[in-house]
Amino acid sequence: MVGSVFNIPCVRPSIGMSSDTNGLANRRTFLTLAGSGGIVGLSGCVSFGGGEESGGDDGSGDGSGDGSGNGSGGDDGSSDDGSEDGSDAPETISLGQPASLSGQWDFLQPGVSQATDAAVAHINEAGGPLDAELEVIRRDTAVDPQEARTVTTQLIENDGVPAIVGLFSSEINPLWDFLQDFEVPMVTPWPGSTFLDTRGGDKGTPEDLSDDEWMWRTVVGDTVHTSGSAVYALENDLDRLGVLNGTTEGERSYVEGFLSVYEDNGGTVAERVEVEIGSSSYQSALSRLFDADFDAFLVSLPLESAITALSDWSDAGYGRQPILSDPLAQQDLVDQVGSDIHGAWAGSPGQSGPSYDTFEEIYSEEGDAEINAWTPPAWDAMQVIALAIERAGEATPEAIERNLGPVSREGGTEVSTFAEGKEALANGEEISYQGAATPTNFTQHGNVFGSVTISTASENGFEATSEVPAEDIREYVAEGEY
Repeated sequence: MVGSVFNIPCVRPSIGMSSDTNGLANRRTFLTLAGSGGIVGLSGCVSFGGGEESGGDDGSGDGSGDGSGNGSGGDDGSSDDGSEDGSDAPETISLGQPASLSGQWDFLQPGVSQATDAAVAHINEAGGPLDAELEVIRRDTAVDPQEARTVTTQLIENDGVPAIVGLFSSEINPLWDFLQDFEVPMVTPWPGSTFLDTRGGDKGTPEDLSDDEWMWRTVVGDTVHTSGSAVYALENDLDRLGVLNGTTEGERSYVEGFLSVYEDNGGTVAERVEVEIGSSSYQSALSRLFDADFDAFLVSLPLESAITALSDWSDAGYGRQPILSDPLAQQDLVDQVGSDIHGAWAGSPGQSGPSYDTFEEIYSEEGDAEINAWTPPAWDAMQVIALAIERAGEATPEAIERNLGPVSREGGTEVSTFAEGKEALANGEEISYQGAATPTNFTQHGNVFGSVTISTASENGFEATSEVPAEDIREYVAEGEY
């Protein structure tokens, strides 16, 4: 939901917070919002204290980390906020979504926005986390690190959100230390960066926040899906490669992930050329690249730059097999480059999670935005945060962080939606959310693992033509490194 401020919600700080959380509570206290644009008008209040407890000695509401379900974040995990009777339960819980409403990746945002909104509608129809209404505050960052810094600060400090749903690799990596200082869980469907392979998550100790790194991603990282692409290339005897990539973190990360598996398994890089994005012509770079001898060439650029580069490639008649980074599997690329691009393929995160069909049915009722590789992960991000709040019994950053792992990892009753999870938790069961994009079994570093879909360009656009199963890729990705 996006709009101007009309009603400013109140924030109820937790009573009896321990001294080591007072600074965080103060930092998240509402600032005056007069004159701020692009903020969702909210009804009700968000509680940073303990809401109605959903669990007790059975551990079904583990906000505290010791199974007691009280989750104040204090040294002993006890709560002294007087909320046992539910009187302090929030009427509205708002989550923040930094978004690419403009900029070079804005063509991917409609599907992610629709998936987020569909998830919110579903969650609220099921009663909402803690029986509260869930809302999302969506603000544009244009995938610019400085704008992302401003937007994230606004969402956490002004809007008081207890969790963030978003941020790209190009924003996360340069802002890593800054984001860590907030100690607010950030669950994102966007970043593929190998930077996050060993950063993020709860390190497998959900009860202990001291080693947490507060970043979780519901999309498989570049290490996974670029590994699948590299395996597919080698299986098709594409043993020598040319590379054309942009200089931003996302483009470089994709290439590094691909090449680490490609070269380790016998592939050779004949030539690699890095270019600035947004150029009006790439003829000079292509001339340098195609002086080398190779079977296929890998392109990792934003869509508009890729259209320019591949149009130049087509005009020059260079030929050879194009391999594309996953965001480039778009109809616009085929329409603007023309028939020479037919046969190009891209490997992207698979849409093979256990609950994909459930997601697709609910998603299609929300609108007509095209599903892309980041759409099912956006649904999963919302579901898993809502389930973490429900299990915790409160909507504080610390409680959400402690419960993201427990509601997603193996061992509990498998659930496909918030509705199923809410019911299971009410029955005193532990749960394991089974996602739409992947099973969403978070690793110690907050990552997920899944299959890779190979999509090939034709006159009808990009169509799925093959799949590299997760089990075929896993041998190339060391568990401890992911």
